Amino acid sequence: MKVEDRIVKAADGWPLEATLFRPETPRMAVLVSAGTGFPRGFYGRFARWMAGRGATVLTYDYRGIGGSRPEDLAAMTMDYPDWGRLDMPAALKALKAAAPGLPLFHVGHSVGGHFVGFMPNHDQIARHAFVSVGTGWWGGHHRTYNPVELFFWLGLGPAHLRRHGYVKSGGGWRGTDLPRGVFETWRRWCLKPTYFLDELKTGRLEPQHFDQVRAPIRSWVFPDDPIATPRTAARLLEAYPAAPAEIATRTPRDFGVRRIGHEGAFRKGMEPLWEEILDWFDADLSGGGEGA
Repeated sequence: MKVEDRIVKAADGWPLEATLFRPETPRMAVLVSAGTGFPRGFYGRFARWMAGRGATVLTYDYRGIGGSRPEDLAAMTMDYPDWGRLDMPAALKALKAAAPGLPLFHVGHSVGGHFVGFMPNHDQIARHAFVSVGTGWWGGHHRTYNPVELFFWLGLGPAHLRRHGYVKSGGGWRGTDLPRGVFETWRRWCLKPTYFLDELKTGRLEPQHFDQVRAPIRSWVFPDDPIATPRTAARLLEAYPAAPAEIATRTPRDFGVRRIGHEGAFRKGMEPLWEEILDWFDADLSGGGEGA
């Protein structure tokens, strides 16, 4: 396969760093949308595996993250949904151009599944594989995780904004540096039982297209994930009322690993899960129907 880094321009001109994994004879194209604070390199092993089985795969960094981070992050002005309105559509457009005529599929990790409804070109995607996708409301998560996230929302994050102008990696936050606009909106949602669902109804999040998404969604969740539980996954899927959706619960034992958690689905040893995702995409190619 060929692996090449490239720059993808969003509609407003923001440059996004991306990596394209292109097999010699592709039969599908797969967009991988990251979780909050995960750089695209985190998904490289998964992307190579998929490309080795006939998928042209694009990974990319949202604005403000990894290679798409500006030099002065504290001065950056953006809102969290910009990832869905501007960055995800641009990445999909670039993937479509790199894989003309191939069916398009999407793997969304965490917020990568939350923001599909902000994409104006969502209708070009045949199926969505959600991985560890559930609402961010802290009260719906595992009780053992609540002190960690409340400290992040009420203590660490605000302190970093005052000191740095952004949330700095390290010291309790294991992800990449986060722009102020990402943290502030994310915090607002995660402190509410409705997450962002109430704001979809009030019009605060316009423009959005959540009720127009009709591509089938299969949402994989894991019992040892403190965030995306079966309950929070089901709650998040309420944002997509027109999409045929199902939840697939898998345990670490199912894949012969000790732990999956919120990020482990893309680590070494999880190839059996990746096979499930690929099989589900293949079912669409063979006319297997919505629930196949």
